Amino acid sequence: MKIQDKNIVNIKYTLTDNDKNVIDKSEDGTFSFLIGAGNIIPGLENALIDKSVGDAFDVSINPEDAYGVYNDELIHQVPRTQFPPDIEVEAGMQFQGQTPDGQMTVVQVKEVKDDMVFVDNNHPLAGVQLHFAVEITDIREATKTELEHGHVHDSNEHHA
Repeated sequence: MKIQDKNIVNIKYTLTDNDKNVIDKSEDGTFSFLIGAGNIIPGLENALIDKSVGDAFDVSINPEDAYGVYNDELIHQVPRTQFPPDIEVEAGMQFQGQTPDGQMTVVQVKEVKDDMVFVDNNHPLAGVQLHFAVEITDIREATKTELEHGHVHDSNEHHA
């Protein structure tokens, strides 16, 4: 069976950056997702199409096909009063926030200057060339419920 749209795919992978720093990995072969549902970055999903169980390959994904290019316009000034008063806010810290349209987001503190905090709304991997070493461990047809819900259900999940 070759991977196609609407298949459930399990993989092993190691994700690295250009400097070969390991960003993430899943070595047990149980990382699974529904092809075509936006569960993984587009570049990796596209690289998996037409592959079979046992195939192992390396793929390099451009930022445009991963978490996007870095956008300086996503750095914002936020008054220090918007942060918990009992926390010493420092560069590198991450906080959960909300966009003007109500979406939850994670921001990273870039700089603290007087009573202003500069936060970065870019994804932490925005602008990063990603390198995957992948092995396909399983492929199957998605169930009707998985297609309706847009994600994998394991055999123990029951939804009302």
